Amino acid sequence: MNDKITIAISKGRILKESLNLLKKIDLTPLESINDERKLIHETNIKNIRFVIVRATDVPTYVSNGSADLGIVGKDTIMEFLSNDYYVPLDLKISKCRLVLASLLDDREYGSKIRVATKYPITTKDYFIKKKKQVDIIKLYGSMELAPVLGLADYIVDLVDTGETLRVNGLKEVETICDISANLIVNKASMKLKHESAWCIINNIEKILLEK
Repeated sequence: MNDKITIAISKGRILKESLNLLKKIDLTPLESINDERKLIHETNIKNIRFVIVRATDVPTYVSNGSADLGIVGKDTIMEFLSNDYYVPLDLKISKCRLVLASLLDDREYGSKIRVATKYPITTKDYFIKKKKQVDIIKLYGSMELAPVLGLADYIVDLVDTGETLRVNGLKEVETICDISANLIVNKASMKLKHESAWCIINNIEKILLEK
């Protein structure tokens, strides 16, 4: 049996805070992760390694058992729900908000509004609860341009301070949900590598309870 534990960590904003958290449980990469082009990193614990992947790929790696654990934003988990992993911990890092935003003016929209987002599933669920019909336009970046150029009436996107919205002439309409990084664990790994996986989960939980 392969007892090696692989932890998939999202590239980008979550990576630094994830490494800082793991350092608190004395789990660190052997080499500094300054270059995200190197994707596999051995750690100071012989049977544990990190893999650095795109946020949207973390649930896929964990679902398929290619990674045993993963650290990824709640926004990504909401878009890639799976029965193949648990979500045991909210790590309370990389906090931001998923919001609905529009242009600053109070224009009237038609009965069926257009919404640009890279979160189509979450957006659809949100508007179903509002009992509103929407056309969802999936974009992968520069959401703020969509209302300005007339592509969409609203956007659904992550915000931290909201400054990017403001400088592009947009305003927050409503917060859909608060977002932070979560730990996900492959269900099979919890059975086959229970001791190692549970040790990591338990140690992280202790750190979180100390905050």
